[in-house]
Amino acid sequence: MRITEAAQRLGTSPRMLRYRDLLGLLPPVRGPAPGRQGVTPVPGPRGGTPGLGRRGAYSASGSGGVPSPSGRSAQHRQFGEDDLAAVSLALGIEQRYDISPAALAFGLRVLTEPGVRAEVAELGRRIGRIRPLPARALEFEKERALRLLNLANSPTRGAGSRRSGARTG
Repeated sequence: MRITEAAQRLGTSPRMLRYRDLLGLLPPVRGPAPGRQGVTPVPGPRGGTPGLGRRGAYSASGSGGVPSPSGRSAQHRQFGEDDLAAVSLALGIEQRYDISPAALAFGLRVLTEPGVRAEVAELGRRIGRIRPLPARALEFEKERALRLLNLANSPTRGAGSRRSGARTG
């Protein structure tokens, strides 16, 4: 189905569906890459991260599509039941937790990008929303490592003679 019908079924606007697509809150478009269906987002300022420009992130051409490299306008995205279910789930999460689509998209980014996850966790520790790593667990690991090192260097265990025997043989 086309974007207008999908928006009506979901109780939202076509513009909001395009915005959700830009944020990565819709399943990827299935189909061949050269004739990609759907509206292509404009890359944002952070190296490929989608962002909104002054007039929005989509072409203002009369057909609503972004011109393809060949100069023709791309076809409109067709929405299937899986797409509608994904948008419906996103809408429910946004309403339940009172968050914006952008906040939900960033939450997905935190879950999928380890670097972003680490930075957000560090911020959480610094502002006190996440407890610091337990010092006791670190002490346990340190003591364990020292014990293992001491055992490896201990002459009473015979580890040194075993090593020298392995080298000559």
